[in-house]
Amino acid sequence: MGTALITGGSAGLGLEFARQLAAAGHGLVLVARDEEWLNQVAAELRGAHGVAVEVLRADLSVPDDVARVAQRLAVVGGRPEDGDLPPVGLLVNNAGFATSANFAEGRVSTERRGIDVMVKAVVELSHAAVGQMLERDRGAILNVGSVAALTAGGTYAAAKAYVRTFTESLAVELKGTGVTATLLSPGFTHTEFHERAGIPKSAIPDWAWLDASDVVRVSLEDVRRGVVLSTPSVRYKVAAAALRMAPRWAVRAVGKYR
Repeated sequence: MGTALITGGSAGLGLEFARQLAAAGHGLVLVARDEEWLNQVAAELRGAHGVAVEVLRADLSVPDDVARVAQRLAVVGGRPEDGDLPPVGLLVNNAGFATSANFAEGRVSTERRGIDVMVKAVVELSHAAVGQMLERDRGAILNVGSVAALTAGGTYAAAKAYVRTFTESLAVELKGTGVTATLLSPGFTHTEFHERAGIPKSAIPDWAWLDASDVVRVSLEDVRRGVVLSTPSVRYKVAAAALRMAPRWAVRAVGKYR
């Protein structure tokens, strides 16, 4: 089994990715800001599944930290300079966050940090990973986007729109190689994401929610099949199609999507 590197790997969808990949026998490199919690998750996964788990504390809004993660991703393996580190065969760019504040009312530092984490880090880490993957002629990049990318939902939606176009462009470039790029576009998913953002779950109808385990399972199946756009659940496939076909004035009238 190969090794997967997951950003935001200690909570939410990232933690679910870690659990499902570990259960399938994959070694892991978990990246997040809280090293103590990362170590607890790593111990859990090692004990439950007997897999190798590396912990890499990093804040992806900090350039030096991004560079350290990129350095780990660039490891090809089998070379003296790589030591005993296995190459990463699957990169899951999952780290991200949203806020409930309107753009004019929020802090520009928060908006900038979101772009650093959800756009700039995704590009830099994907570049580091795809280089060694192409050298080995195998690998996959899974970027976590959102159906929000098709809405007019603030800086978060704009960041996810960038990731969507970037991932599709990367998939075109990689066609015919042994490396793939997949975009995961979930809808509302039961994790702590909305609570951390200060967005009340009560404002969202029950039927709109997805289970994190289902979202991760479907996306990993799509990665294995080389699917470029992975949108779990029929209802969000329909919603995404409607948003793509609707005139932009109608999309703007709907307002924010969190």
